[in-house]
Amino acid sequence: MQLTENEYRNAGVDIDLEATAIKALIKNLSFHRMGNYTMLGSVGHFAGLIDFGPKALALTTDGVGTKMLVADRLQDWSTVGIDCIAMNVNDLYVMHVEPIAFVDYIATDRLSVEKMAQIGLGLNEGARQANIDIVGGETASLKGLVNGLDLAGTCMGVQAKDRIVTGEKIRPGDKIIGVSSSGIHSNGLSLARNVVEKYADYDEKLSNGKALGRELLTPTRIYHESLHIADTCTVHGMCHITGGGLLNFLRLSKFGFRFDAPLQPPGIFRWIQETGRISTVEMYRTFNMGMGYAYVVPPASVETVTKAVDGARVVGEVIEKPGAWLGDVQVT
Repeated sequence: MQLTENEYRNAGVDIDLEATAIKALIKNLSFHRMGNYTMLGSVGHFAGLIDFGPKALALTTDGVGTKMLVADRLQDWSTVGIDCIAMNVNDLYVMHVEPIAFVDYIATDRLSVEKMAQIGLGLNEGARQANIDIVGGETASLKGLVNGLDLAGTCMGVQAKDRIVTGEKIRPGDKIIGVSSSGIHSNGLSLARNVVEKYADYDEKLSNGKALGRELLTPTRIYHESLHIADTCTVHGMCHITGGGLLNFLRLSKFGFRFDAPLQPPGIFRWIQETGRISTVEMYRTFNMGMGYAYVVPPASVETVTKAVDGARVVGEVIEKPGAWLGDVQVT
């Protein structure tokens, strides 16, 4: 028997409560700057935009989350810096914004020279992959407030205002092209860890011979190719599939997104679902399920995108009926 649609909540993350809490926060953000360089659009997309004359600056912020606990268990922090940068730059790519600069924030109860050195290696590799400068950061020792180490960051990007992709041009009939993830990325780790620690061990191997811990620690893919693709064909929207799974598409448009032919989920997701007895809908509202990024394009652009990105293919289409749909089942 499959478990109920509350497993992520039971593991410590309530997506519905998080959405309600964020709305409560945003409701009180009523002040707007006077003068030049004001905000463009509204809060709620993948990145915030600032009017900078003919160009827009963009800001986004994100962190590694409880993936840090997996790194602690494996005593390997050399790749989490890649995750930190990836989670930020991917949120800029979806708006066709070029990331240019990054600052990190590390909060810890106790500084470790070895851990900091390894984190630096990952941040540097992430910066190389995304072609950005790390221009500064902050380290805070917060014993009593923080237990362990939390790694987060903020990224700035730039783009001509008329080149930004917001999703406003998305229409029914547009095709959704899925791009593979490198694995679990940096979302849903609370549920994944819960299943591993309850039913197995981080050293247990999957059918591919890779240990569960190593699968969970695989760095998030950086989708830098999206800048070139959005330059070479018409793209109505893009999506970075993070926490909330398919629900991320609801940020893009009032129209609905139906997935009739999703990408094949890698073994780590099948193991989590089968071992934890988690329903398919719960999996698709928690994890990327093998699709870390997606393009929403008119039919004429499908061939250009699928030829440019290895393994990319049409996974669904935009429909009139609002919501995210896995076939005929709504993901809520």
